Amino acid sequence: MDYQIREIRQDEYAILDEFLYEAIFIPEGEEAPPKSIIKQPELQVYVSDFGKKDDCCLVAEVDGVIVGAVWTRIMNDYGHIDDTIPSFAISLYKEFRGRGIGTALMEQMLTLLKKRGYKKASLSVQKANNACNLYLKVGFTVVDENEEEYIMLWDETE
Repeated sequence: MDYQIREIRQDEYAILDEFLYEAIFIPEGEEAPPKSIIKQPELQVYVSDFGKKDDCCLVAEVDGVIVGAVWTRIMNDYGHIDDTIPSFAISLYKEFRGRGIGTALMEQMLTLLKKRGYKKASLSVQKANNACNLYLKVGFTVVDENEEEYIMLWDETE
């Protein structure tokens, strides 16, 4: 599948709401929550006022249509480690998963973070989510966990 990865444009920031919803892990057999769930404060931290100094976003396009996004920002989210480490969010529309696009988005975002001087990044992922394998593949390691989630860290200094 042909796709392009590029930085998001300011006039496209609103699409992050859509990809925030797509990022919600829904275990097999469970019903998806209503789209209004993204208005909860613990989820709005991922997208509210996007475009600040430390915010980064790459999108994947297929035939000129954005089909996925990866973004980072320093925020107090589920994967928060400290106020110097950006946290990741990534999602693709379901029909574009499993085609290498997510891996490419993650790798290019890590390259972009390095260029911007970051040596670490974090994320949280539910243990049942197959994306755990993707994160391990691109260099994240589990640094903490609770009953449902792993907190993972990419650390270029190690």
